[in-house]
Amino acid sequence: MSMVTVKEHCNEGGSRIEEVLIYLVKRVLFCATVDYHFKAFHLPYMQWFKEQGWEVDVAASGDIHLPYTDQKYSIPIQRSPFRRSNLNAYKQLKEIIHRNNYSIIHCHTPLGGVLTRFAARKARKNGAKVIYTAHGFHFCKGMPITNWLIYYPVERLLSRYTDFLITINEEDYNLATNHRLRAREVKYVAGVGADTNQFQPDDKHEKKNLKVASGYGADDLLLFNAGEFNENKNQEFLLHSMVHILKEVPNARLLLAGEGILLEHCKHLANRLGIDSHVTFLGFRSDIDKILPMCDVAVAASFREGLPVNIMEAMACELPVVVVDNRGHRDLVHNDKNGWIIAEWDEVLFANKVITLVNEELRNKFGNNGRKGMEAKYSTQQILKEKTQVYRAYMGEKEGEKWVLP
Repeated sequence: MSMVTVKEHCNEGGSRIEEVLIYLVKRVLFCATVDYHFKAFHLPYMQWFKEQGWEVDVAASGDIHLPYTDQKYSIPIQRSPFRRSNLNAYKQLKEIIHRNNYSIIHCHTPLGGVLTRFAARKARKNGAKVIYTAHGFHFCKGMPITNWLIYYPVERLLSRYTDFLITINEEDYNLATNHRLRAREVKYVAGVGADTNQFQPDDKHEKKNLKVASGYGADDLLLFNAGEFNENKNQEFLLHSMVHILKEVPNARLLLAGEGILLEHCKHLANRLGIDSHVTFLGFRSDIDKILPMCDVAVAASFREGLPVNIMEAMACELPVVVVDNRGHRDLVHNDKNGWIIAEWDEVLFANKVITLVNEELRNKFGNNGRKGMEAKYSTQQILKEKTQVYRAYMGEKEGEKWVLP
């Protein structure tokens, strides 16, 4: 829209001024299934847009307050694709996008990515750029054939409506490039980053003090895992492994942070296995950065991960890591360097690797290596540099909207 056109609209009366301003202000829309996704992972990038003078809007389910946000739209997206409310969410997204003339639309999470890219088709024709971050394709090595039959065709279709596809692990990048996903550009960016300034290790003396202050023994071996209690995160495997760990390390303690539908089940399982006095269910915690420095080893047994932030945060705090094999873990954990990946679902083998880390010298070696890896490749600061390169490529004026003096 030219300055002449702007002037003509303004002369038509005040009712047109708001419409004109929509074209003059640069806006970005972030979309996901739930709003907590942005609070947990994307605030640094939203802050960056604000610092560039852009307006930042968010569309997601939920009612939490988000900083660096000009307008927050609560829309009824549900994780299950078969919920009727997702049709209403799609209609609302389409109206929001049509009304606000966004220059960039960045969508996250499977359902957020599906609905937003469908809703933004007309906006793309008018020059908006659509970015989708795949936080872990549901079709990948080791997944059932039904996942490929359902999710791959959907993603292949939607890639036609994607200007920039970001994958957060190398396996997904290879899938996107080798299986002909048709986004205009595909780039591997190593996750959302871990804040290495916020997540830092404590020295040996302070670690012992923190343990005692939290009700543990100064020399207890604290194992830590954070994640939603669901089938994918598979905390059951960790509980079964603890039975074997405690045979050799009776002062081991497993700390499990998170909530979810399987929380009560896991509590009953710990009791049934006779290890409940060695397991602490922490519930939802917003102070993970205060808990991790007193722990000794990070553990995880997820079936599927994109690039797990909980492991990155643990490594930033110099914890060695023992995990079960999946694509996200493979990008982060390197055997005999910063921890171990267990290729088989073998509770005894998993337990034996944890038992090996009773050796404090080995813990320190692995922990130091992990911290260095986070600073070099996975820190929030490093990821922000890579993400902003993507954004800057699309922050120019859209066709037909160069403002020139009459």
